[in-house]
Amino acid sequence: MRAWVVEKPGPIQDGPMRLIDRDVPEPGPGELLVRVLACGVCRTDLHVAEGDLPVHLPRVTPGHQIVGEVTAAGPGCLHDVGDRVGVAWLRGTDGACRFCRRGSENLCPNSRYTGWDAHGGYAEYAIAVDAFTYKLPEGLDDVEAAPLLCAGIIGYRALRRAELPPGGRLGLWGFGGSAHLAAQVALAEGAEVYVFTRGTAARELALTLGVTWAGDVYDASPCPLDAAVTFAPAGETVPAALSALDRGGTLAIAGIHLSDVPVLNYEKHLFQERQVRSVTSNTRADGEEFLRLADRMRVRATTRPYPLDEADTALADLSAGRFTGAAVLVP
Repeated sequence: MRAWVVEKPGPIQDGPMRLIDRDVPEPGPGELLVRVLACGVCRTDLHVAEGDLPVHLPRVTPGHQIVGEVTAAGPGCLHDVGDRVGVAWLRGTDGACRFCRRGSENLCPNSRYTGWDAHGGYAEYAIAVDAFTYKLPEGLDDVEAAPLLCAGIIGYRALRRAELPPGGRLGLWGFGGSAHLAAQVALAEGAEVYVFTRGTAARELALTLGVTWAGDVYDASPCPLDAAVTFAPAGETVPAALSALDRGGTLAIAGIHLSDVPVLNYEKHLFQERQVRSVTSNTRADGEEFLRLADRMRVRATTRPYPLDEADTALADLSAGRFTGAAVLVP
């Protein structure tokens, strides 16, 4: 089978990825062999390829937003051959630590991740852990469904971490794959949404989705905000978002990698009970809840398909901001 590997992590323009031939793997107990039908391209994949995230598995195949068909199942699996499943970032936990026992499996110190600790979906086949796969809404085609499995789920967790009050004002910094899905949930729940992003096309997409206002990253907010989420991996957006918050507002920082945050001024950025919260992965309950809501609210990803052979181009285009919405690889 064809599969991409991170040959030597480095800047995407230097070509850290290579397309190789690899044997189709066999599933073990509790594992599924999945024929990849579509795989979303995530900024986390870019961080893995460029080395922002340390190497966990040499020559790993990235990709953790997989829509696939089960072609073989190991002992102890609930899914059957022929089932369509979704494979996401969180691949497994120990199930026994104090975080898992209290329902915070996203904080498990022994958690494992698709496309980082094990080979992912930038390939024709992938191995998935049966207990960590999702049933997908039937109304979504493969390409539409793929970005929901990380961009959607993580955006949803970030939205909940931001504690947006009913009918409140939400600010989003960055408007890529995750933000444009979180915005749809917030709008469906009655929020006013204000978007801060550098790309003209991204601002236009935001306005077509029904946001109240869209401006540049460092434009002043037209009104005080009740909650905010930063999706851009740039630490300098943090003080910008905090400055826009009203009293008691919460900022959630989505994403696994962030450049250094500039020095904050207590009175300007944090006083009057403003707070900052990080977002770390997700629980399976987050994913199941989001997928149910996405189906009911008709959340739809704006997608840019690429053939599997052009995965490196898709990552380069993501890095350069050359498309809106989410890129999806289609073998």
